[in-house]
Amino acid sequence: MNGIKARKQNGEAMNGPPRKPNGYANLGEKVMSPPEQSENVFLFYPNVIGYSRIVLALASLYYMPLHPRTCSLLYSVSCLLDALDGLAARQFNQSTRFGAVLDMVTDRCTTSCLLVFLSSAFPRWALLFQGLISLDFASHYMHMYATLTMGDSGQSHKKIDQSRSRLLHLYYNNRTVLFIFCAMNELFFIAIYLLSFSSPMLTPSLLPTENKAGSTSQPGSPSNPSSMIFATPGSAWAMELARANKMDSFWPWVLAGVSLPVMAGKQILNVVQLIKASKWIAEGDIRARRAQGLPKKKR
Repeated sequence: MNGIKARKQNGEAMNGPPRKPNGYANLGEKVMSPPEQSENVFLFYPNVIGYSRIVLALASLYYMPLHPRTCSLLYSVSCLLDALDGLAARQFNQSTRFGAVLDMVTDRCTTSCLLVFLSSAFPRWALLFQGLISLDFASHYMHMYATLTMGDSGQSHKKIDQSRSRLLHLYYNNRTVLFIFCAMNELFFIAIYLLSFSSPMLTPSLLPTENKAGSTSQPGSPSNPSSMIFATPGSAWAMELARANKMDSFWPWVLAGVSLPVMAGKQILNVVQLIKASKWIAEGDIRARRAQGLPKKKR
């Protein structure tokens, strides 16, 4: 009997503890959970739409000097996709911080590039356009920084408490208001861009001039190279510029007049946003200094 017990003990030592029936586990054992699926945020649908916005914006910049119609079309589609990526983020539950930052950076860069062109097209108004660029960048950077440092963890820059600013609360939380202000702001600058090719009132170089032979010619044409941007008078670029300058200015003037009040309101919102964000950051500095016992009382 002792020999049989010894053999059983040796067998258990070789084979390990007795196995449980299938479907059962020891209470002390940890059940392995299935591995989590990793997501590629860069390939989320709203972010892919954001990449397409960048491609369209770059294409519009390529055509901007000489092809106003093509440039305006590409630029407008890029701006309209700004609303589509938000819809995609809510539809597929793919709202991310990266997408929010990508959206804001794309907006700032595309608008700034257009304003840079307008600065070169209207040198007398260059200081105004440069000021608009600076205001746009400064207000949005300060607002984003204040939200990240002073707001709750993961708080979106579009989540503005009404007690802090009623205007900004309405602007960021009402999608209709946000779309109208952003669309009209871009529409105004597009209209001014088109007027730089079509309105002699804003661009005197578009007025016909007399050449040495006594005939009139359109500035930018091969027979009048003095007003051309390019050195070769007979180049294809110069001829395209001459054709582009023959645009009708009626509708650009209408679009500029309709969108001007909203564009002005957008700049006022930028000023309010800059001031409110600066005050918010300053409040955080005061709290941090008090926590450090500053300023120290003089003895």
